[in-house]
Amino acid sequence: MAAGSARIVRYILFAFFGIMVLYFMSSSSIPRPPLPTTSVLKGEHGKTHSGVPAGDVQAPPPLTVENVADGSNAASAPALTSPKQSNDGPSGPAQPVGETSGERMNATFVTLARNSDLWEIVKSIRQVEDRFNRKFHYDWVFLNDKPFDTAFKNVTTSLISGKTHYGLIPEEHWSFPEHIDTERARRVREDMAQRKIIYGDSISYRHMCRFESGFFFQHPLMQQFEWYWRVEPSIELYCDINYDTFKFMRDHNKKYSFVLSLYEYVETIPTLWDSVKTFKNNHPEHIAEDNGMKFLSDDGGETYNHCHFWSNFEIGNLNWLRSQAYTDYFNRLDKDGGFFYERWGDAPVHSIAAGLLLKKDEIHFFNDIAYYHVPFTHCPTGEQYRLERKCHCNPKDNFDWKGYSCTSRFFDMNQMEKPQGYKDQQD
Repeated sequence: MAAGSARIVRYILFAFFGIMVLYFMSSSSIPRPPLPTTSVLKGEHGKTHSGVPAGDVQAPPPLTVENVADGSNAASAPALTSPKQSNDGPSGPAQPVGETSGERMNATFVTLARNSDLWEIVKSIRQVEDRFNRKFHYDWVFLNDKPFDTAFKNVTTSLISGKTHYGLIPEEHWSFPEHIDTERARRVREDMAQRKIIYGDSISYRHMCRFESGFFFQHPLMQQFEWYWRVEPSIELYCDINYDTFKFMRDHNKKYSFVLSLYEYVETIPTLWDSVKTFKNNHPEHIAEDNGMKFLSDDGGETYNHCHFWSNFEIGNLNWLRSQAYTDYFNRLDKDGGFFYERWGDAPVHSIAAGLLLKKDEIHFFNDIAYYHVPFTHCPTGEQYRLERKCHCNPKDNFDWKGYSCTSRFFDMNQMEKPQGYKDQQD
C-alpha cells in the first residue's frame, strides 16, 4: 500500500515538472504584445502601426492648448519609396511597383471638412491608409471654417499613421470680399435656384470654391509643405498604391495631376474665359511655352471648351500655387467677382491655370490610382494593371472613355497611346 502511494506521488511530481517545462518553453518562444501604456488607456492621440515595435514609436503629446494651436496631434513615422518600375505604363512615365525604405517627401494630405462630415471622412481616411499611407505615413491637414471638435480630432487622429493638423480658416478667406456687391450676388443666387442649377443658391459652396481656388495653400499649416494630395469625404480608392506618388511627381517634374476629367456646367461659368483672356493679355510673361491649351480650347484659345480636371482628387506642387504667375491669375479672377456673381468652381479654375501656366508634360494622369467620387469612377484600363494592384473596381464603370469625359483629349494632346481595351469602355 505504501509503495503504491509512493508511485502516485512520483507520477504527480513528474507531471508537475513536465507542465512547468512546457510552460517556460512556450513563454520564451512566443513573443507577447506589450501592455498598453497609460496614454493609450486614456485615449490620447498616440498609435502604433502594424509591424512596428511599440518601443520604436514616439508617443505624441497630449491634447493641449499649445498643440491645438500648432495644429499637430500625432507622431511621424519613416516613409517608404519605390525604386522598381513597370514597363506597361499607359500614361506617360512608367509607374513604379513595389517598395523599399528611402527618401521621404515634404508632403501632406489636405481635407476641407466640417465636424458633421466626420463619419464620411473616416471612410476616405480608411481607404487612403489601407491602400497607400500605411506604407508611407504622411501627414494630414484638416481645415474648417469652424473649430474642429474633440470627437473629430480623436477619431481622425486614431486612424491616420502620420501627424494630424487641424486648422481654422481665416474669416477673410471664407466671406464676401469688400469689392463684391452682396445684393447683386443675392439676385444671382435666386435666379440660379429658379433655374435649378446645382449649388446655384448656395453661399457656402461659393466660399468653398473661392477658398480652394486661392487660399488653401496659403494657410499657415500648409506653409511647411511642398506637395499636397487633396482628399474629400466619401471617396474610394480601389487599388493598392505601392509607390510614393509624391516622389513620382518630383522625379518626373510633374506639378499637377488628375484621375478624372469632364465638362463643366456651362451655366456656372458664362464669363470665366473672358476673365482668363484678360489675364492672358495683361500677363503674357506667365503663359508657358508648349502649354496645355489644346485641352482647354478647340480654336487656339478664342473660346473655352469647358473641359476640366475634377479637382476633388489632386496631387500637386504647392510652390507652383504660391508662384507669382498663379497669384496674378487668381487675383484677376477674384477681382472680376465670378465666384459670387456666377458660380465659378475651383475645378475649372485650377484646370485652366494648369493648362496655361504649366507645360503640358508637367500635368500627369494617374491611370493606376483607381478612384470614386459620386457619381464618377476611374478604374484603370488594362487587366494586368488591375491584377497587379489588387483592384476591386468594375472596369465597366470606368468613366475615362465615355462621351462626357475629357481624358481622351488629354491623351490626344500629348500624343499618348490609349490603353488596350479602351474602346470596350466607350459609350
